[in-house]
This record gives sequence, structure tokens and C-alpha cells, in this order.
Amino acid sequence: MADDLLVIIPTRGRPMAVPEIVRVWGDTGASADLLFCVDTDDPELAAYKQHAADLKADPRVRFTFGKRRRLCGTLNQQATKAASKYRFLAFMGDDHRPRTADRPWDARIRECLSGGPGIVYGNDLLQGEAMPTAVAMTSDIVSTVGYMCPPGLVHLCVDLCWLDWGRGMERITYLDDMVIEHLHPAAGKATVDQGYEEANSSEQVSSDSAAYYEYRDGGGLAADLEKLRKLVAYSQGGTLTPGNATTTNETGSPEVVVKRA
Repeated sequence: MADDLLVIIPTRGRPMAVPEIVRVWGDTGASADLLFCVDTDDPELAAYKQHAADLKADPRVRFTFGKRRRLCGTLNQQATKAASKYRFLAFMGDDHRPRTADRPWDARIRECLSGGPGIVYGNDLLQGEAMPTAVAMTSDIVSTVGYMCPPGLVHLCVDLCWLDWGRGMERITYLDDMVIEHLHPAAGKATVDQGYEEANSSEQVSSDSAAYYEYRDGGGLAADLEKLRKLVAYSQGGTLTPGNATTTNETGSPEVVVKRA
């Protein structure tokens, strides 16, 4: 049976991360489902496929293989497909590792998000509260705006958008003691490989920065926050007038949440 939380991990060129991540799932007592998203043109494709075969019997772990869409494109494809099946959706990079605590980290995510639409993130030991480099949210957020990442983004700045959504909804929680460590070269915890070089190139920084500012200041964020605030109001007992459907509310019998026409 599927869990109510799906963690999506786009991964490229780092098949060694797969058994490490699966191991920490066991170490931390996590029950969340785990989806590794692999590009079919990955030079390490054979190694990923071997891991998929080795883990076939583990009901928590799945793999998907498809054409390359980069990080944000992959997240959007998988999150929108999963939003109707899971109550909560999360993202981690293949260089993130949840750490053991007195309570499983995924249980804390469920607890924080159980009260309705919202976003939660923990301490990555690099950016801390300043930036959710790994994040979890209620799936109705994805259903409402139609994506997990604004489509203009490729790899960078999406964590800033998640902050903007959570703060704009007034439904965001930072858990300092929920450690999901970011093993990034900037923290001296990884060596720079082709993936880091590509994602942090000057061209990618310029492109994603421009896309973020266009989304933030060009009306995209304002439009999304209008939808998300109505979603929050509905979850708290408010009413919405007929218009275009924005999400589905699970209340035993699904109801359509709509925004003003």
C-alpha cells in the first residue's frame, strides 16, 4: 500500500546516491515512498537500472526513467502526476540525507502538514532557515497552481519560490531540529562534478535568476498566491464562488474547490 507522503528525487550521474539514500530511510525509520527520477540519456543509466532491479522488492522505493527535463521539469512532471494519489509531496536532491532524530523526520512532516494546505522544511546544515533546499508540501498546492516549480525555472531559485508561496499563504514551518543534510560542495561535503558545474554555471545562474524575478515581479507569483490563499480559506471553512476549478478537497467525498470567475 502506498504511503501518504511521496519524496521525489531527480538524480543524474550519481547512482552511488541510491543505496545511500535507501540506507538512511532505514536508519531514520522513514516510511515515506521514494521515487528516483532518472534520465534515459544518463551516462550511468546501467548502474541506476541495476539499483532498480536490486530494490524491486522494497515497496517504498520506485524508479522512473524518461527523457531529460532537468530538475524543475522532472519535479513538475512527477508531482502533478502524483498529486491525486498522495496527500503530501516532497523534494530532496540526490545530495540530501535525512538524519536520525528522536522521531522519524517524515512523521514530523505529516504532523506539520496535517492541519491543511502548507509547506514545511528542515535544517540542511547549509542554508538553514534561509532557504528550503529540501521541502515538503500538501499536494493540493501542486494541484491548485498546476506545478511544483514555476515552469520558467530550470534548476536554481525554486527554493525561493517555495518560500514565497509559504510566506504568502502564511502557512510555512521551519523545523531547525529536523535535519536533512545537504552534502553540497559549498559546505565542503562533496567534490564538484559535472552536475554541480552545469547547475551552477554562470549561464544557469543568470537564466534562472532572471526567470525567478520575472515570476516574482511580473504577476506570476501574485496570481499563484491568489489561488493559494483561497485554498487556505476554503480549508478553514470559507466559501468560494463558482468559477474555474483549482483543486480537489478530500473530505470522504471529493469536492471541487473553485476560484472566483
